[in-house]
Amino acid sequence: MKKFELTEKNRKITTYVLYFLSLVLVFLIFRSINSPIKFNEVKSERYSKVIDRLKDIRNAQIAFKSVNGIYSNDFEELIKFIDSAEFTITQKRDSSYMEYDRIYRIDMLREVIVTDTLGFVSVKDSLFANSSDYKNMASIPIKGVESLFSLKADVIDKNGYNVPVFEVRVSKDVILFDQNKDLLNQEKETVSVDGVNGPDLVLGSLTDVSTSGNWPTTFDVETK
Repeated sequence: MKKFELTEKNRKITTYVLYFLSLVLVFLIFRSINSPIKFNEVKSERYSKVIDRLKDIRNAQIAFKSVNGIYSNDFEELIKFIDSAEFTITQKRDSSYMEYDRIYRIDMLREVIVTDTLGFVSVKDSLFANSSDYKNMASIPIKGVESLFSLKADVIDKNGYNVPVFEVRVSKDVILFDQNKDLLNQEKETVSVDGVNGPDLVLGSLTDVSTSGNWPTTFDVETK
């Protein structure tokens, strides 16, 4: 009788252990399936925020170049520019006229283009009306991240011409600092037309004439 009771007790213990192991196995399977899904959700959300900020930087840089002829390599300079600079509003009109040419003894067209200054408008109102987010453009807009974007500007030789260029860069390690390291390492090795290739999010280039980013157009559609 005692032997039977011991066996029954062991059977129950074995059943509980197997039940527990089954739950653990189910949890591990669920996590292995769910982890990449959650990772991609977090990645897309954070990439969208960073890309929006990069677009603000691009707009500010293009405005800076239109006034100064070069790009800025300092965020403080760029922010001060937005606060104080103005665009000149101009209008070109054709004032060409016919004039008698004594050499050819005929009336000839004299082409004249007149540029009129119509007024001025602040860069801040044009690009960031009703918003002061531009004052934080150096910061990566991810909660828990205190790092700043890397900003560089230069003038390069392109086919014999001096061309201003700039580049803004942030590591995926910074953007996804609290995510699964294995999935993060896979993301840093992405090579795809539908993904952000390489270990960083990058806007512009220091070797080519470009103001584009290395993200796919899907992010432009989402943010639009």
